[in-house]
Amino acid sequence: MGYIDELGQKAVQAKRRIASASTGEKNAVLIKIAQILRENTDFILEENEKDIADARQNGITETMVDRLRLTEERIEGIADACLQLVNLEDPVGEVLEGSVRPNGMRITKVRVPLGVAGIIYESRPNVTVDAAALCIKSGNAAVLRGGKEAIHSNKVLMGLMQQALRECGFAGETVQLVEDTSREVATEMMRANEYIDVLIPRGGAGLIQAIVKNATVPVIETGTGNCHLYVDETADLAMAVSIADNGKTQRPSVCNALETCLVHSSIAKKFLPELAKAFEAHQVEIRGCERTKEILGESVVLAAEEDYATEFLDYIMSIKVVDSIDEAIEHIRKYSTGHSECIVTNDYNHAEQFQKEVDSACVYVNCSTRFTDGGEFGLGAEIGISTQKLHVRGPMGLKELTTQKYLINGTGQIR
Repeated sequence: MGYIDELGQKAVQAKRRIASASTGEKNAVLIKIAQILRENTDFILEENEKDIADARQNGITETMVDRLRLTEERIEGIADACLQLVNLEDPVGEVLEGSVRPNGMRITKVRVPLGVAGIIYESRPNVTVDAAALCIKSGNAAVLRGGKEAIHSNKVLMGLMQQALRECGFAGETVQLVEDTSREVATEMMRANEYIDVLIPRGGAGLIQAIVKNATVPVIETGTGNCHLYVDETADLAMAVSIADNGKTQRPSVCNALETCLVHSSIAKKFLPELAKAFEAHQVEIRGCERTKEILGESVVLAAEEDYATEFLDYIMSIKVVDSIDEAIEHIRKYSTGHSECIVTNDYNHAEQFQKEVDSACVYVNCSTRFTDGGEFGLGAEIGISTQKLHVRGPMGLKELTTQKYLINGTGQIR
């Protein structure tokens, strides 16, 4: 029996208990997880330092190291996210609709857990807790496979969560970590249809495409964010600078960070110098079109075609001057990954056109793409941002980790 087979069998056994657990029982586990994480903050930080040291030794950039890093504040935030889930409505058992057929049969559609969720992700150890907590509250078992760069952090976090589960009367194997981070084992997990009901990748474009191409387990694509901002000719320029700066520099290594800014030609000469000035504090590298370079000068790197298709996850922004909202929308259609896009405008018709014609999971008017987040949307912690259309789209919270089933009650009817 293979390693994934062992984990899968344990997950299938554990899912029966968590699927039928009451809301109170599941909430008790989340409260216990938050408590144990806080009590073991020093231990978690010690293990996390091992990952950071290894990352720096392997030449990983500082922005990617930031994805790995845990601090007291971040651990507190992870614990708080578990407690926020306690206060959210349990989706399991929700009656979606019902009817009585002419023959007297009563048909009810209800929410039920997906079963066993497999999550493959990179770098960020907070995902280990976020994903496990969401699965627990939504009645799912989980098999988590993080990247090798966060293995020490993930192991300690998983051990503490399994301790909390056992203390609350559940199998520790309700959530499990794939500790073998080899590609071979990852491929086994992608094809473990006998055990895993859905596979959710969370990471860069390379990871997601590798899973989509190799998996036989149904996949929900998440994460890749080539996000755009279009500054319209009627935009409040101070607002546009603030939104662009926040979207790019507040945390550049995450999927809802801005990567491309499109600027209407009529306001480019006024707007771009103001944006460049705001970017100076973080030394953002600007890769711009010919017209951008004419306005901002030699500090601009002339953008290549691939720059507009790149999710930089760094202090780099591609910029293009356009002559109309239609040109901006066409650019977004060509290069977007379907994550989050924003228009800054005071023209109601342009705002409406942008939201209708831009086909992404989240389309903003006059606010930062950094809000594409389960917590910010009131969903609690998120499992990821779905950029596809089946079976869910956008931030994936509790309801998005459920499916439906029909309950039919009769009195002896036959067909």
